[in-house]
Amino acid sequence: MARREKKRINPRFVALCLAAVFAISAGGFGIWQLLHPGVPGKNVKAPDYVTEDLLTENPWSRPGTELEKISGVVIHYVGNPGTSAEANRSYFESLKDGTEDIYASAHFIVGLEGEVIQCIPMTEWAYASNQRNEDTLSIEVCHPDDTGMFSPVTYDRLVELTAWLCDTFDLTTADVIRHYDVSGKDCPKYYVENEDAWQQFLEDVNNAIAALKEARANEKS
Repeated sequence: MARREKKRINPRFVALCLAAVFAISAGGFGIWQLLHPGVPGKNVKAPDYVTEDLLTENPWSRPGTELEKISGVVIHYVGNPGTSAEANRSYFESLKDGTEDIYASAHFIVGLEGEVIQCIPMTEWAYASNQRNEDTLSIEVCHPDDTGMFSPVTYDRLVELTAWLCDTFDLTTADVIRHYDVSGKDCPKYYVENEDAWQQFLEDVNNAIAALKEARANEKS
């Protein structure tokens, strides 16, 4: 007579069950994290200076593909000098019909006056950074002229937003890259052609991250 083997309990199953119990006790956000490991929850809210104006879900600019993790922030510059954040958001939205056969978007657009529009949820892909679409958040930045240099108000807001993303998703300036660093494209132009300006940007972001952490520590004390 054949021996009946005792069924082994899968350790991963046990771990998931325990995690579920913990998540339930921690509330709905914990459950979402359990079902979507490594992805930030939908409860992450952008700062007040960000206006949410999400693109219509479509195959060309907002595919709705879920990010499995966030391991970086990619900085871009818009293709048309002098255009506003709203104009660039409208361009991304116009791609939804597929008539231009172009895939393009970004999570955030920083405008000429320091305004910020969020186009894609922070839990989804944007079509911005080639093979890094799957694990990064992207920021398009408006600029006044062909040099591609950001105006002071735009620059300051970009530093602020990038620092907030790094602080929120446990990243450092080592995780902040240019589109150029992914694809070799001359983007963002001024900060590819002027390496010292890019390094200064990273230093400014690093200082802003430190300020956020200090402010949070002071609130707790």
